[in-house]
Amino acid sequence: MIEVTVKDGEQIEHALRRFKKKWERAGVLRELRRKAFYIKPSVVKRVEREKTMRRVARLSRIYR
Repeated sequence: MIEVTVKDGEQIEHALRRFKKKWERAGVLRELRRKAFYIKPSVVKRVEREKTMRRVARLSRIYR
């Protein structure tokens, strides 16, 4: 759970901004989207393998 304590005399907008930053850093939205629907393990492996191949290809182009 993410919580932000509002300091004495602090504007609510500043506290809200701090909350939003903590929320993004914690990856709440990413996790929510990831768990929104079921993805078969075989599909997850395939996607990860494709991402790895793209990354390797990109790095090989950069370091030629």
